[in-house]
Amino acid sequence: MRKRRSITFLLTLYFSIASTAVLLVGGYFVGRLVDAHLVEQDQAVLEGKLELVRNLLAKVRTEGELAAVHDTLAEALVGHHDLFVTVVAPDGTRLYTSEGFASATGPAWSIPPTELPREAEASVREHEGRLYRFISTKADTGIPGAQPAAVVVALDIDFHRRFMTDFRNSLWLSVAVGIALSALLGWFSARRGLSPARKALELMHRISADRLGERLPPESMPPELAPLAAAFNDMLARLEDSFRRLSDFSSDLAHELRTPVSNLMTQTQVALARARTSEEYREILYSNLEEYERLSQMTSDMLFLAKADNGLIATRTQSIDLVSEVERLFAFYEALAEERGVRLVLTGKGRARADGDMLRRAISNLLSNAIRHTPRGGEIRVSIGAGRSGQTELSIENPGIPIAPEQLRRLFDRFYRVDASRRKEGEGAGLGLAIAKSIVEAHGGSISASSAEGTIRFAFTMPAA
Repeated sequence: MRKRRSITFLLTLYFSIASTAVLLVGGYFVGRLVDAHLVEQDQAVLEGKLELVRNLLAKVRTEGELAAVHDTLAEALVGHHDLFVTVVAPDGTRLYTSEGFASATGPAWSIPPTELPREAEASVREHEGRLYRFISTKADTGIPGAQPAAVVVALDIDFHRRFMTDFRNSLWLSVAVGIALSALLGWFSARRGLSPARKALELMHRISADRLGERLPPESMPPELAPLAAAFNDMLARLEDSFRRLSDFSSDLAHELRTPVSNLMTQTQVALARARTSEEYREILYSNLEEYERLSQMTSDMLFLAKADNGLIATRTQSIDLVSEVERLFAFYEALAEERGVRLVLTGKGRARADGDMLRRAISNLLSNAIRHTPRGGEIRVSIGAGRSGQTELSIENPGIPIAPEQLRRLFDRFYRVDASRRKEGEGAGLGLAIAKSIVEAHGGSISASSAEGTIRFAFTMPAA
């Protein structure tokens, strides 16, 4: 298994590699520049002395003056301990040789002066453990018709060699120290740079089910980590909301189950309190059966919602005539509507691709909800028409008490009631709208609720057939 490296280690490594490359390249070019500068200096000294010798030879008019040029050159070159000059007459006679230079030049000056170049580049030669930079060329005299003399100007650069050796050693030592310091600085910078991430990690470790309100401070994070902190806070907010909903759901479920269970226990205790007739026992059993049916329906609804949450609802879609389905439900709820003094009205037409049983259940839940909350003499209007993007829309409108916007957003929550303190006999457990939403979304549709000017409107869309 490949060992994972820490971000601190990787950042330090990358910073060290980059610094090493920069320092090595910089050290190389600095060494080259210093060496080139010394060569340039040496070249300038050699060319200057060569020009001096040429000027002195150009003033010679006779052979006698040429033979006496030794004294003139000796006087002109006094004090230059590292500079050596040799002048050879056209006939091969040495007119001038600096002290200690004869052995250093050796047979190199056996070349006839006529074969030497008039303009020559400086060359480097090592002799007897010392290094020399020299120029060998020819120089004209002032003697009419005479051949040029040979001139050799040499500079002892052994000091430069030692200097460059020491300089390079110091330079590469400095580079090595710089690399080490860069690695240390890289590690320190990486540690400091990642400190907000470590603080965020510490906060994450403190987060638990009872501390979901904790949040990372994006404003104290580097710009690179601020989006991550914001996304993490959004995730915590969603988890907190989901946990709150789950807690509320568990509490509501316990409450809803407690009521029928309590009724069953009370009725059973009453029945056992004294001897009763068979007819009395029969009435008690019928009453218990209603509570059992209520528990069964609640259990069935909860199983349906659990499947919906996990995407386990299997839909067998087909082309459904919405008008026919609504008319069947009107016939089913006709007696309840007449009892409550409510009138049912259907307008429009349309078809949808849906599972017939599920669609019928969703419309039934919305319709029964409207009947329960419509005042006597009111009218429930079901409208069918074309929606957006190739979908069919069905809406149910009924008069009623206006609902606040914050309550509208929660109408489809499980066990939610606009007025939790008021629960009419015969009402469900508050799961009808949640089931309707799950059915609509399982078909790829959407559902919404609105309240305006004393009218409550539920509308959902499904793919058109």
